[in-house]
Amino acid sequence: MVTIKDVAKHAGVALSTASYALSGSDKVSPKTRELVLQAAKELNYQKNGFAMDLKRKSTKTILLILSDLSGPYYSELIRGTQEVTLSNGFDLIACSSVGGADSTAYKFLQERRVDGAIVLDPNISEHLLRESAREGCPIVVMDRYVEGDFIMNVAADNVQGGYEATRYLMEQGHRDIAWIGGPSNSLGSQHRKEGYLKALQEEGIANTKWMLVGNFTEEGGYHSTKVLLMQEERPTAIFYGNDEMAIGGYKALREFGLSVPGDVSIVGFDDIQVAEYLSPPLTTVRQPKYEMGTMAAHLVFQAMGGEYVNKSYKLKIELIERLSCQPPRLAPNRGKGMET
Repeated sequence: MVTIKDVAKHAGVALSTASYALSGSDKVSPKTRELVLQAAKELNYQKNGFAMDLKRKSTKTILLILSDLSGPYYSELIRGTQEVTLSNGFDLIACSSVGGADSTAYKFLQERRVDGAIVLDPNISEHLLRESAREGCPIVVMDRYVEGDFIMNVAADNVQGGYEATRYLMEQGHRDIAWIGGPSNSLGSQHRKEGYLKALQEEGIANTKWMLVGNFTEEGGYHSTKVLLMQEERPTAIFYGNDEMAIGGYKALREFGLSVPGDVSIVGFDDIQVAEYLSPPLTTVRQPKYEMGTMAAHLVFQAMGGEYVNKSYKLKIELIERLSCQPPRLAPNRGKGMET
């Protein structure tokens, strides 16, 4: 690979002179600059951007780490983050931690290739976050709380969201309400479940036998719903920890010959774009995804500029009423024993 030393030798100038010429510095004359640029062209020299970034201690890049780049939840969050990043003259790189320690996300954090990071991925350990956050590279963690220097936290009020969704179902007369949540390492899912349990306990409802895990995926919601429906007694309503799982629930209910909301009422969480186009449209808890993205990005730039910022921010949620819920039928809710 051709280096700047090769260019300097080919042009017959000192290494420092070649460096000044290639960086556009006015410390060299136009004639010398042209000589060096011509030598670089003849040798097909390419600047090592990463090395230059290390030298000037800035990459003009913000890193966004997500647990799944394909999920529909992320589009609005990415849009909000990107708008703020670009308006500040920075690039945004989005990646996931798939691959563990060998993933791009880990390498960018460990090798300090970015000027700041926004992390919405429970697989990135607190140890790595604390080790990577520093002056000149602040980190915003989303949907969980991590204590540390140069680390800030942004989340929606998931406890309140879980509580309001469950209260909404109970106000319609439901008492047999199931919960299908996300993965065990998701603090957001844990908080939504906490709100769900709080609402039940306020009404003296201790029956929590219908609690399953769907891993925040459509497939997970589908299989967990089938498990519920194959029991002798089934719930009259299901609260899903996100909308993707609720979509899987729609499919499972149809396969069992059950209707939404005639037989089972459904509430989701997130309000992804497709939620209002389901049949029937899905009642859900709206997270301020775009606002979370813009806030996280603003916090990164404020911290980079040396401004004081709070350690933790919690954004309000909103219950979106559509047509997937109605009061329960009076008939006993017995499973149909469908064979699969």
